[in-house]
Amino acid sequence: MAANVKTTSRKASRYAVPVVVVGVAVATVGLVPAFANASGPDLPKVTAQQLIEKIAASDTQQLSGTAKISVDLGLPSMATNLLNRGGISGGSADPQDKLAQLAAGTHTFKVAADGPDRQRLTFLDGKDEYSLIHNGDEAWGYDSKSNEAFHEKNAGARAGEKGKEHKTADRLGSSPAQLAEEALKAAGTTTDVSVGDTAQVAGRDAYQLVLKPKASGSTIGSVQIAVDAKNGVPLRFQVLSSKGGKPILDAGFNKIDFAKPAADTFTFTPPKGAKVREGSDASHGDKAQRRMDSLPIPGLDGLTGAGGAGKGETTVLGEGWASVARIDSGSGKGLKDFEGKANEKGAPKEAKQFLDSLGDKVTGKFGSGRVFSTRVVNALITDDGKVYVGAVDKDTLVKTANAGK
Repeated sequence: MAANVKTTSRKASRYAVPVVVVGVAVATVGLVPAFANASGPDLPKVTAQQLIEKIAASDTQQLSGTAKISVDLGLPSMATNLLNRGGISGGSADPQDKLAQLAAGTHTFKVAADGPDRQRLTFLDGKDEYSLIHNGDEAWGYDSKSNEAFHEKNAGARAGEKGKEHKTADRLGSSPAQLAEEALKAAGTTTDVSVGDTAQVAGRDAYQLVLKPKASGSTIGSVQIAVDAKNGVPLRFQVLSSKGGKPILDAGFNKIDFAKPAADTFTFTPPKGAKVREGSDASHGDKAQRRMDSLPIPGLDGLTGAGGAGKGETTVLGEGWASVARIDSGSGKGLKDFEGKANEKGAPKEAKQFLDSLGDKVTGKFGSGRVFSTRVVNALITDDGKVYVGAVDKDTLVKTANAGK
């Protein structure tokens, strides 16, 4: 059954409950057996619009429990290794580093929330622990392995406020609830919205809201949101591939309690001897930029502003699930230049590895180039320095590039 999605006003605090952090999509090994029974519970029938309104009306702000996030984007090993080493910023206690790791593999963590101003997330991967704590205007990140701490004042500042940047609290705020909200905002005339089979998630009866592309060409088969039948809290968020197989992203609870967490859950004092770095450390940002600039990707210098270029220009072609971004680096450097440098004597081995990971040559009205493919994203890198990228299959990507030339 399809439904039109109506815009419903929401209180920001309703979507501040942290369950998992996706940085991305945006989240997996098959977690369905761990979360759902083979036959779902018998629940009263609801329409898609009623279920959307139930999510919007939920005012649950306190919870604690354990959750998992598992991501299988089909990235090449070089990119996966970079993420698992801690992203690009180079600081083991920095939230940016830890959260980047969520873009690949499976991770388990404890979560707690008491409204939009108090949240805690503790990674349980291996014997070492990493915790993120947001309490009012302060945030801490602590890595037990290195005994390093990251501290940030005014952690609640939101992006978009004049003079403000993304803060740790923003990164902690991503959750199945927020993922659901963003998915529903994006659902329009290109999306079928329906109610799927019921399920049990973390021992709770749940409805499942299903979003599917109306047209072909997307690598996304559907988005499925498991919604608590009693209080409307999204308990699990899944992104499924149009080609089947295990989910691309699976983020959700395996245990949850809606009681108010103890106040001391959100307090933190660095252990004796811990090295503490303040979030305002300017050298940190410089190090992140240098590492980003060193990545062997053609045209990246123009997109990131290295060498004073900064002429990147992006145009969106198509609409909805089949939209493609066309990026012109403005650097004057194309794939041919990169291929030449990658094959030079003494070139970094990562450059050759990246080149080898690209697909076959393609040609069209756009010119010629190579297609880089993952389970989710296909990217066409042209010889003249343009990039066409989208969550669409190869044929749709090339067709869109031809039409958008």
